[in-house]
Parts: sequence; structure tokens; C-alpha cells
Amino acid sequence: MPNRLRARDADYLAYALIDAIVDSYFPPIETAGELVDSIEDQMLRAADKHQMRRLHELRRDANVLKGVLWPMRDALATLIRNDVPHVKPETKIFLNDTLDHSLRLIELVETQRDMLTGLIEMHVSLSQARTSDVISYLTIVSVIFIPLTFLAGVWGMNFDPETSPWNMPELKAQYGYPAALVFMAVVALGLVAFFRWKKWL
Repeated sequence: MPNRLRARDADYLAYALIDAIVDSYFPPIETAGELVDSIEDQMLRAADKHQMRRLHELRRDANVLKGVLWPMRDALATLIRNDVPHVKPETKIFLNDTLDHSLRLIELVETQRDMLTGLIEMHVSLSQARTSDVISYLTIVSVIFIPLTFLAGVWGMNFDPETSPWNMPELKAQYGYPAALVFMAVVALGLVAFFRWKKWL
């Protein structure tokens, strides 16, 4: 390669430098693509806030790369289309290959940016679904405990049954406390069974 460069003119040296710069973008872009795939796999297992922050960082990097690559593409297209002093027609053939590489890079970056946008939207949807599941679970637990709390509150009023036969005669029952616990358990289990039947649990 050094001998080849020495045998060429300055326009070929400029092409070689531009081509090396353009090709140097491929490894980091491919690495970013692998990272995007890895984050997607992690999200499908368990989404967390760190993934969202990383996705935003990657999308920002993709936007920066696009801002660098588009002017590079325009400059290469100008060199190829126009009559530029000291740029030979055979060198333009090589520059055209470099232009193809820059277009491929732009395509990769735009694809990754679209994927990142989709993953961010999916992360938001997964987080909302998880929040909805938690709220549903807490609501069901609350519904189960509301009647139990009501029963405990009624039996906790402690009206004296000796004052009136209507004042909680069950307080005098020999097995009143175990019976109350069993009744509360039956109510709770009945609600759980009902929720399962409705497929809410």
C-alpha cells in the first residue's frame, strides 16, 4: 500500500485518506448495532430504567453520526459530479466507491435510529404494562381486605351482649373467635376464587 500511494498523485492520496476515514465508522456502528440487539433481548426479559437511559444515549449518538455522515456524503458527491482541479477521472471512480460506503453507513445509522425509537416506545409500553399489573394486583388485594376489615371493625365495637340480646351475642359463643377467623378466611378465599374464575388473577 505505501508503494502504491507513492506511485500515485495527490488526488489519490486524498481519496485514500477519505476512504480510510469513511471506513473507520463501520466498526463502531456495527458495535452499536450489537449493543442495540443486546438491549432488546434484555428488555424482553426485564425492562428497567438503565436500559431507557442507554437507549437515549445510543439514539443521540446515532443523530450525531448522521450529522457527520450527511455532509461527508454531499462533499463526495460534489467531488464526483463537478470538475474539480487536480482530481482525475480515474480517481473519481475510487471516490464513487467511497460514496457508496458513506451511503451504506447512513443507511445503517438510520436503521439503528429507527430501531432505537421503536425500542424506546416498546420500553414505555412495557413499563406502563408493568405499572398496570402492579396497580391491578394492589386493587385486588385491597378488594379482598375491604370485607375483612369491615368484619374486623364490626366485631371490634365490643357492645356488651349482657346489656341486650342484640348486642353481639356471638361474643359469648364458645368457638366464636375461631369461627370468625374461618368465616373471614372463607370470604377471602371466595373472593380469590371469583377473581381467578374471572381471570383477573
